[in-house]
Amino acid sequence: MQNLKVWLEAFRLRTLPLSLSGIILGSAIANSLGYWDTKIFILSLFTTIFLQILSNLANDLGDHLKGTDNENRVGPARATQTGAISAKSMKNAVSLFASLSLISAGLLIYFSGSAMTSGKIWLYVFLGIGAVLAAMMYTLGKKAYGYNGLGDIFVFIFFGLVSVIGVYGLYAPVFYWQIIPPAIGIGLLSTAVLNLNNMRDSVNDASSNKRTMVVKMGYENARVYHTSLILIACFAFTYSALWFGKNGLWMIFVLIPLLFHLKRVLEVEEPAKLDPELKKVALNTFAIAILFGVLINIKFDLAHAFVRLFN
Repeated sequence: MQNLKVWLEAFRLRTLPLSLSGIILGSAIANSLGYWDTKIFILSLFTTIFLQILSNLANDLGDHLKGTDNENRVGPARATQTGAISAKSMKNAVSLFASLSLISAGLLIYFSGSAMTSGKIWLYVFLGIGAVLAAMMYTLGKKAYGYNGLGDIFVFIFFGLVSVIGVYGLYAPVFYWQIIPPAIGIGLLSTAVLNLNNMRDSVNDASSNKRTMVVKMGYENARVYHTSLILIACFAFTYSALWFGKNGLWMIFVLIPLLFHLKRVLEVEEPAKLDPELKKVALNTFAIAILFGVLINIKFDLAHAFVRLFN
């Protein structure tokens, strides 16, 4: 049981809500436009879960091998760092989840393929392989992109654009440009979570030669950058929700906490004190995806319904 607990902690299951946000949002948009397939939804969830766990394990291993996870690390201790899981066992786990991710992605493409052209099928094959490589190469390898300030770009692309637009394309044969703003919103909030993580770890990352965007631009500029990520995401979600229907105004209730979060970020001078904010933004992003999906799939005017209820 103790060994199972160690592995579950290494999986970092608390990171799953953020990674699932794009899948939920893309699926909800497809459903609102009349496209749905339960098999696609379930396989998309499994594929995303496998990819996120793969990323977490690969990061655990990569940061350990590069010496970034050390006694100066601010966040929770990692399994390979503490010796709870050996590097060899972690490598085997990375291989296992890379295989599970590819198998799940393959099944997803197979069950979606009947409604897709051969060109579109090959595009998804490329995206599936790219997602597995991106999950592994953030910290693994001599040219790990997370150590060269490229993590933000990859998170924005795969957590936002690929996640939302990609899953939508599995359901629907027709592309609507209106799906782009909410995909951007999810991508920006996911990037904001990574930026918070890098702000928290900036001192140790700099000493370990991990050249994240925060290390490159400095802590103060990173706060300005973070503010931009949050505010543009709020605008994207508000615009999109209003476009999809009158119920979009209700989105404001789930966006307001992000403004309080920004106030906290701008007040904090010690990077280590930002650690609690990661969970807040991740869960808020998940709540946004859920509420956005619910609001655009409700066919009646909520405000009008409330007025009638109390009259």
